[in-house]
Amino acid sequence: MKEAIAILCAGGPAPGINTVISAVTKIFNKNGYNVLGIDGGYKSLFSDEPEFEFLDFEYADQIYSRGGSALKMSRYKPKDDEFKVDFFKKNNVKLLVTIGGDDTASTANRLAKFLAREKMDVKNIHVPKTIDNDLPLPEGTPTFGYHSAKEEGVRLSTTIYEDARTSGNWFVVSAMGREAGHLAFGIGTACHYPMIIIPEMFNKTKITFDKITRMVVSSMVKRRILGIDYGVAMISEGVFHFMSDEEIIDTGINFTYDDHGHPELGNVSKSHIFNMLTQQHLKTLRINVKSRPEEIGYELRCCRPIAYDLSYATRLGLGVYSLFVKGETGCMTTIDRGGNITPLYLKDVEDENGKVKPRLVNIESETVQVIFKNNLHYITKEDYRAAKKYVKNPEDYDFMKILKWDE
Repeated sequence: MKEAIAILCAGGPAPGINTVISAVTKIFNKNGYNVLGIDGGYKSLFSDEPEFEFLDFEYADQIYSRGGSALKMSRYKPKDDEFKVDFFKKNNVKLLVTIGGDDTASTANRLAKFLAREKMDVKNIHVPKTIDNDLPLPEGTPTFGYHSAKEEGVRLSTTIYEDARTSGNWFVVSAMGREAGHLAFGIGTACHYPMIIIPEMFNKTKITFDKITRMVVSSMVKRRILGIDYGVAMISEGVFHFMSDEEIIDTGINFTYDDHGHPELGNVSKSHIFNMLTQQHLKTLRINVKSRPEEIGYELRCCRPIAYDLSYATRLGLGVYSLFVKGETGCMTTIDRGGNITPLYLKDVEDENGKVKPRLVNIESETVQVIFKNNLHYITKEDYRAAKKYVKNPEDYDFMKILKWDE
């Protein structure tokens, strides 16, 4: 039987997935392999009857520039005892290409170890995908899909800022990002938003809704002092990942709950929560500022990849073949600063539980600090006298003091 490779996509969509599928399909077809596209992610792969299709040049050539994923995705995370070798043996599969984020990579890491224990000659190479940009690639190396998602996010977010300016109001925007604030920071920076809040900022103090709300109000008051009656606050949804259930439930939002009693955050608008808490705080201060909630996230996941990601994802896809012929396995395909395809071994970026560690925003870097210290609007010591017109204790709204940062 002809040797084959299989491609699997898992997690959430990101611009460039189809580009990777296309590049991998074309180069392996060219070199004499059958290419099997698995529909339904890991759940399908380890089912009794996996759903898959044979991919060819015509298929690959039609999808390479499209958003979304031509192969159905799934967030299902199999347990170790669900792994089996049936699909690989039956179809003479020599390589499993996984396309996904940190959860997909963590599962791929466990699967690679399983295949090695079973003495199966099946290699596994992972292509790092996520709009969250939170896979542990070398500093400055993005995950594919991030720049396209950011570009679309900036397109939408600049209209939000223009609406704020036109109407003399504020918007409270929440952006996707899971534990990391890359997307919120990237969009907020590009749009010159006067307040950006990401979980990494709280490196010296605990994250609470009260602190987040006071930072938003700090920006509103600072702009009032400057004679500016509009603005946008960008808040990463990632802050929720560091809060207790009690803190979240105490917001007063009517949540639905999962089987373990945890609030189901996916069923509510994060921006609605942030905006509601901001308005409640403003009312206690008797400050009349109108603000509206806006969510940025799902609109970005299936947009058409920009030129950067079309090129980047193509090179990553072709790089899979380069690593495969060198005998590499249990690794991610990356491109170093010299433009060379380089393996990043999953075992080198796993934690003690075998899970791939997320890459957070480097809050101490000059690139990040120059934005927080120079491009945002918030109350500082110099504003205390003017701020007393709006708040009794301006020190409570001092951005640096809230975060316990050195001034």
